[in-house]
Amino acid sequence: SHCKDILCEWQKMYDSKEPQNFPLPEELNNTLTELQKIIILRCLRPDKIGPAITTFVTEKLGKKFVEPPPFDLAKSYLDSTATVPLIFVLSPGADPMSSLLKLANGREMVGDKFQSISLGQGQGPIATKMIQTGMEEGTWVCLQNCHLAVSWMPMLEKICEELNSEKCHPEFRLWLTSYPSPKFPVTILQNGVKMTNEPPTGLRLNLLQSFLSDPISDPEFFAGCPGKELKLLFGVCFFHALVQERRKFGPLGWNIPYGFNESDLRISIRQLQLFINEYSHVPFEAVSYLTGECNYGGRVTDDWDRRLLLTMLDDFYNLDIIENPHYTFSPSGNYYAPPKGTYEEYIEFIKNLPFTQHPEVFGLHENVDIAKDLQQTKTIFESLLLTQGGGTQGTSGGGDSTLYAIADDILSKLPKDFDIESCLIKYPVRYEESMNTVLVQEMERFNHLIRTIRITLINLKKAIKGLVVMDADLEALAGSLLVGKVPEKWAQHSYPSLKPLGSYVVDLLARLKFLQDWYELGKPAVFWLSGFYFTQAFLTGAMQNYARKHRIPIDLLGYEFEVIPQDTADTAPEDGVYIHGLFLDGARWDRTKGMLTEQYPKVLFDAMPIIWIKPTVTSDIKESNAYVCPLYKTSERKGVLSTTGHSTNFVIALRLNTDRPVQHWIKRGVALLCQLDD
Repeated sequence: SHCKDILCEWQKMYDSKEPQNFPLPEELNNTLTELQKIIILRCLRPDKIGPAITTFVTEKLGKKFVEPPPFDLAKSYLDSTATVPLIFVLSPGADPMSSLLKLANGREMVGDKFQSISLGQGQGPIATKMIQTGMEEGTWVCLQNCHLAVSWMPMLEKICEELNSEKCHPEFRLWLTSYPSPKFPVTILQNGVKMTNEPPTGLRLNLLQSFLSDPISDPEFFAGCPGKELKLLFGVCFFHALVQERRKFGPLGWNIPYGFNESDLRISIRQLQLFINEYSHVPFEAVSYLTGECNYGGRVTDDWDRRLLLTMLDDFYNLDIIENPHYTFSPSGNYYAPPKGTYEEYIEFIKNLPFTQHPEVFGLHENVDIAKDLQQTKTIFESLLLTQGGGTQGTSGGGDSTLYAIADDILSKLPKDFDIESCLIKYPVRYEESMNTVLVQEMERFNHLIRTIRITLINLKKAIKGLVVMDADLEALAGSLLVGKVPEKWAQHSYPSLKPLGSYVVDLLARLKFLQDWYELGKPAVFWLSGFYFTQAFLTGAMQNYARKHRIPIDLLGYEFEVIPQDTADTAPEDGVYIHGLFLDGARWDRTKGMLTEQYPKVLFDAMPIIWIKPTVTSDIKESNAYVCPLYKTSERKGVLSTTGHSTNFVIALRLNTDRPVQHWIKRGVALLCQLDD
């Protein structure tokens, strides 16, 4: 019973809303240091490491180490001189230009006295000339987006090195803005005054900043907005806050973290006012197109993100928000547009909003907080590993024997290369069976990867013994193996994977066994979709088989999907293929009803049963209110287009049944994944 009590104690801590403040079972609580307690928390609830570290630092070092200092441009200006450049380190969503213009006005640096240029191709010579004039006449020069002019950076470095007080007018200042970039000259960074302006965190602060900045803060503009339309104005500011805050949820928020900023909002507000004043009825189609497709959508390069953006905008650009006094922005009803009032009343209303917001306001499930916190923890520890540096290099002893053991272990498990020739004899290229070609091509791809892993590990073992030179590539390999990461060299020749080293090797061996079993036992009844290196080739193979069997041109075909509520099948279907091994992210699959449903608390992923992929003539595919769900190879979701025209991450879109409006799942960020990260 004693064990049972202790287990209960641990269970309570695990289930707690704030496990970082929950006392450990008695003996441990009194004997362990604060740091050791954080180590236990890391094992039990890694999602709460962030807050625990914050508390730890506050107690040991003081509060000022955890709170970002307020952005004070005037103070930074006072630290500078004519020969010291001022550098804005940009972060997504923050645009320092308006603050800078305000400061310039205050210092009476207006008109010709303030020159600014956005760098890019061919802008270098113009910028050089500006700086030259500025130094002589004592004006301010601002070069925006230095990260876009990589080739001109050495020239800028030379200009900055040659700045001296004899040549420069004392009033001259050089302002630079740039995103963090490895190509930015280090000497400028070391000699300059560096500032960063983080975008406000949380919906409340975000809304407040929108209302305190131009054009809304202008009394004339605010007075010129008719009553009902003020709600639209509030709505678009709320929308702006949502699209920025969604970034925190990683791929569940946006596939690609876009840098939406205040200029997007400013232009949308101006256009909104224009349309409201020109027309008797608000032309929602026009404003939605301009805001969604042009101003915000202009940044959006991913089709799925575009779908999400327009779905979110629909909640704010509609008649209900104007006419229905009870229209709310979230299911709980905590957020809504206030009735017409003065500017001060609006500011007061925003200040009274909750300080932190629940995921429901974004249309997300509360589990996303766990996913977000886990990602934060991962980033913290990856950054800590980076600061550790290469402590093991050049030292013999512990590191080397561990490395040798790791290399040996992986080599002993790695099977021989696939025998492509015997595979071609057993599975020749046949008109009616494209899967033979798929199998052979997969084996060739995996052979390439196996050889890369084998050669690098053999060389590493030789280097440890002192038989070959330990070059930079092998150093990098050793560094990755010691911290349990997949080496960069392997990743270049590998399928996308976010798994740590141990899981990666297990996963790779499972994929190789999948192909080996196929070779030995014949075509499987159910294909493990995640096991393929190039998933699209398999899907095209399935489509090609159907096209050739039924003599239909392949470009007239599409896919239909049916989820079979079982996990194994003994026979393959007559047409199409059975696949398994997919995970649902952001929702759960209800096997009895056969449709999407909400997740269980704390369960982030749900394993899907078998899915039957049936090639069908496109014109025969019935239009239904199913959710079109993208399938990705990893949870990162963003990919780049490869030479084949396929994304390195997106595979295919599946239709999944649902009894809710599809907008619900779009906002939830629901997607299927081939593999998880652990």
